[in-house]
Amino acid sequence: MKAIGFKKSLAISEPESFIEFEKEIPQPTGRDILVKIEAIAVNPVDYKVRQNSLKDQVSNEPKIIGWDAAGTVEAIGDGVSLFKKGDKVYYAGAITRDGCNQEYQLVDERIVGHAPQNISTEEAAAIPLTALTAWELFFDRMHLSPEKDQGKSILIIGGAGGVGSIAIQIAKKVLGLKVITTASRPETIEWCQNMGADYVVNHHDLAEEVKEAGFETVDFIVDFVNVNQYWNDFVQLIKPQGRIGSISDPGQPVDLRLLKGKSVSFHWELMFTRSTFQTDDMEEQHKILDKVAELIDNGTLQTTLGKMYTGFTADHLKAAHELQESGKAIGKTVIKF
Repeated sequence: MKAIGFKKSLAISEPESFIEFEKEIPQPTGRDILVKIEAIAVNPVDYKVRQNSLKDQVSNEPKIIGWDAAGTVEAIGDGVSLFKKGDKVYYAGAITRDGCNQEYQLVDERIVGHAPQNISTEEAAAIPLTALTAWELFFDRMHLSPEKDQGKSILIIGGAGGVGSIAIQIAKKVLGLKVITTASRPETIEWCQNMGADYVVNHHDLAEEVKEAGFETVDFIVDFVNVNQYWNDFVQLIKPQGRIGSISDPGQPVDLRLLKGKSVSFHWELMFTRSTFQTDDMEEQHKILDKVAELIDNGTLQTTLGKMYTGFTADHLKAAHELQESGKAIGKTVIKF
């Protein structure tokens, strides 16, 4: 089968930043399923791992990354109970194993969902990593619920990005929150409005913009960009006893002491935690993806596919990484095989 990887961390403009090669199709055992991949999506984590994982060394074998895929179950291990051959699936994989930049991939069934039926495979590939991230942050980390939080306000930093796009929808349509999100370009403002945001504000003067939108404080804040950049604004804007969540990688320590006076809680989210540590509740990701598929099929949620390339090639993977690195990507970037 064909795979695409790299032997050293190089700038995306370098000819060997990605190389195509052939490898054997693996066979599943235990709870693994073998998926014939039909579409993948590229996320910021992809280029961050490509830039840093082999910075000081050259690997003998190409490293295969990629964490969003959709396809068909080709074979199952002897411990598999959630899927059968021929099932359409979507998933975000584990960061500790070979990724989805290959034609076939082994993945643990506990982090795989049945793909939505009412959208295309490439539209489905845009969903898993970001939907899991937003869902886990809202429900598992911040413990939000429509029963007790409906009508409350949430500020989402980075609304037009991959996670922001699905987070707006979940916050608005599943939790029933009033959604304020950040965007600064006409095209990203329109995108956020189409995703369901009630208010779109400019992040360049965040606290003032939120107040001009009519909110002195907000109940919840989630950061999908840079927690250091907006920390003082968060401290000012969050309501007493509010909750702040983040997925970003701060370059400097975050001063949690500034939250003490308001008794505000802070929550980290990393979608790879369950698979990396093989947690007892690892199968929750399967359940979340099945629930998200149901919400897509009944029209509550929509795909966040923004840009698509057709053809599984090194050139298309380079183009997708270049777009992600530019910071200009809107929604999700997908490659259809």
